[in-house]
Amino acid sequence: MQIKRDNYLRQLINFQWDGQIKVITGIRRCGKSYLLGIIYKKYLLDNGVNEENIISIELDLAKDIRYRNPLELSSYVRDIVSGKDDKYYLFVDEIQMSDEVPNPYNTDGKKITFYDALNDLKRLENLDVYVTGSNSKMLSSDILTEFRGRSDEIKVHPLSFAEFYSAVGGDKEDAFEQYAFFGGMPLILSRPNDNARMKYLSSLFSEVYLKDIVERKKIEREEALNNIIDLMASSIGSFSNPKKIADALNSKLNMKIAQNTVTSYIGHLEDAFLFSEAKRYDVRGKSYFDYPYKYYCEDIGLRNARIGFRQQEMTHIMENIIYNELIIRGFSVDIGVVYSREVNQNGNSIRVPREIDFIVNNGGKRTYIQSAFALNTDEKEIQELRPFSLTGDSFPKIIVRKDIRKRWYNEQGILNIGIIDFLLDDSLI
Repeated sequence: MQIKRDNYLRQLINFQWDGQIKVITGIRRCGKSYLLGIIYKKYLLDNGVNEENIISIELDLAKDIRYRNPLELSSYVRDIVSGKDDKYYLFVDEIQMSDEVPNPYNTDGKKITFYDALNDLKRLENLDVYVTGSNSKMLSSDILTEFRGRSDEIKVHPLSFAEFYSAVGGDKEDAFEQYAFFGGMPLILSRPNDNARMKYLSSLFSEVYLKDIVERKKIEREEALNNIIDLMASSIGSFSNPKKIADALNSKLNMKIAQNTVTSYIGHLEDAFLFSEAKRYDVRGKSYFDYPYKYYCEDIGLRNARIGFRQQEMTHIMENIIYNELIIRGFSVDIGVVYSREVNQNGNSIRVPREIDFIVNNGGKRTYIQSAFALNTDEKEIQELRPFSLTGDSFPKIIVRKDIRKRWYNEQGILNIGIIDFLLDDSLI
């Protein structure tokens, strides 16, 4: 089964031979290697590139383990490419597995890293360099410093619902139910039944992500890390912060864990692309709050697997899916806060915060989005729509619902749209 990932392929094509290192980032097993080694390679071959001009190195495999040494990597590629008239493409998979090695020509203690190797190879005018990696700190923040504007980043995510549906087809409602339960990790599509899919997703957490974090970050309190993951997975779409998580662990599980440790462990989970943080933004005050934030799982199927496929509350699942979809489309996403003046039980006027699920920023354009499973009562409808009236601006406003199929605008110009329709229409924002 071939899964089309046209958005990412277009980005790779657009970045061809621009003199930059193409860095393809994303959670492990989301399809980075497939994108580069199958989809993009096929595109190159179909457009006249000879297969021997594509150099593929997979650092997570034993056959290429010697090239984890950046000096070996650089020497090997230079021997193939230097002095040739042909153009070559270099694919290095899982670059974060590269080792740091002593500098044989300098004893100052500074080590040679993959940054040095790639910066060296980048100087070859007949070589176009592409790397994949699964650690955001190593391949996002640090790479911008080390390469100083000499790299392009392509962020790859698990399958969007549109990509998922293009592969499975059939009834859209049935496909969405499958997606909301199993998520979009590509390999679930090749599993023969639901039980096999559930086992696969569960093993990803325990055998791939957790082990990788524990080994690479030298985690001493693995039990604490597991409990933090469980709390974050069970509370997607709810406000939280490291202090709240630490307090919950200390009180409910009788664990003694410091807030700083929780902050550090959450950072590791974000670096591995397992969770992402959405900050709260004061719409009219035009400023961010320090805490609390919301945390969303990179893939809803992984989240469901982590909690044993329990807690199938569609309100939070929908919110996580919508958040992921907006991120996949390349938008900047915040949680909106607006305020209303209301009278309390004592007759006093008070300032009450109201939440807008998502503020979606795309350059200078902004869109407000509410996620609602159903608006089956007047009270629920007022509750969901009221924050829109408090923004003080005329930016577009959308409410995404599970209980409707046909889209329509209300008297205030707010678009009501079904969740499936929203996920399949990338022209709305």
